[in-house]
Amino acid sequence: MSAIDRNVSKSLNVIDGLDMNIDHTVQVLLAPIYSKFPILSETFLGIPIANFIAAVLVFLIFLLLRNFFTYIIMESLQKLAKHTETYYDDRVISALKGPVGFAFVLIGLHLFFLLIFKETAVIKNSLNTLIVFDIFWAILAIAEALRGILYHATAKFNPDLSKEMGDFILKIVKFLIGGLGFAAMLQVWGINVTALIASLGLGGLAFALAAKDTASNLFGSFAILADKSIRIGEWIKVDGVEGVVEAIGTRTTKIRSFEKSLITLPNQIIANTPIENFSRRGVRRIKMRIGLTYGTNSQQIHKIVEEIKYMLHSHPNIATKETLLVNFESFGDSTLNIFIYTFTATSNWERYLDIREDVHLRIMQIVEENHASFAFPSQSIYVESLPGQTMV
Repeated sequence: MSAIDRNVSKSLNVIDGLDMNIDHTVQVLLAPIYSKFPILSETFLGIPIANFIAAVLVFLIFLLLRNFFTYIIMESLQKLAKHTETYYDDRVISALKGPVGFAFVLIGLHLFFLLIFKETAVIKNSLNTLIVFDIFWAILAIAEALRGILYHATAKFNPDLSKEMGDFILKIVKFLIGGLGFAAMLQVWGINVTALIASLGLGGLAFALAAKDTASNLFGSFAILADKSIRIGEWIKVDGVEGVVEAIGTRTTKIRSFEKSLITLPNQIIANTPIENFSRRGVRRIKMRIGLTYGTNSQQIHKIVEEIKYMLHSHPNIATKETLLVNFESFGDSTLNIFIYTFTATSNWERYLDIREDVHLRIMQIVEENHASFAFPSQSIYVESLPGQTMV
């Protein structure tokens, strides 16, 4: 037996059970019409005219039924669902509108081809494939509608990462549902999926090797969620990429840079690279050196240092529990350097800039009130003698 023969099995037939023998009923009704109007028994393209008309009418009736069911019945059910305590039934009903409407179209097509005697094996398998697609479309839609339940469940294990974990689990569930749906569609055409995979041989090995990076990224996403190292909305820097986390997927993580470009990083890189998470800090550092002119005397410097230190300790937006240093640090080439090291009580960038600006202005005021001035790079040149002058 060849590999192809082993891959063929009994095909999956779904649509035959959905027509409720309507085609037979219609055909019985057409019999007296043929007797009364013989012209309708004439054929066009091998199809009796009466059968063609009946097929079109049946299809149009199912289109009307689709509109009636989706826009009247489903809407009525949704209105009733709004009176319940949970909103998940509203979401499920809304999610099923598309699949239910598409099912009416498929049944109408099935009856159309039956009535014109053109439902070949290919058409029948195609309709069965679309029915299977519609069923799994409905299952996926329900899974998406119940996303909130998954968030609630994951919140019991980790409230901080409930959304990320819920999205991750939902993506895996959708992938599995999609895989089952694809296998069912292959079964419609008589393809034995298990035997097909087994017959791939080296091809399957090649596929497994090609999927190695995908598997690494999948385990990387597990590691990211387990370590709780990043969350959606946090400002991070990893592997030279800095920005705000927009999505954590099963394969990649999307980061929106401050230039508003979207950067996608494989999860295996994030899981194996040091991550700098700026959002997790509660404070932000202010580190600076101010330079005073060499005309500033020691009493002035001592007073400036003490007043800056007092100003920072009493500032309402400075984190006084963190390290706070103000010291006369060094004699520079053209400046007397005072080192300032402290932290703001916020990590918000905009608020941080406002606080830093206020600190700068207060330092300037302290320096001015002590009759000192800030230095700038300069050089003093001492000339021992000028050309033509005699040293005495």
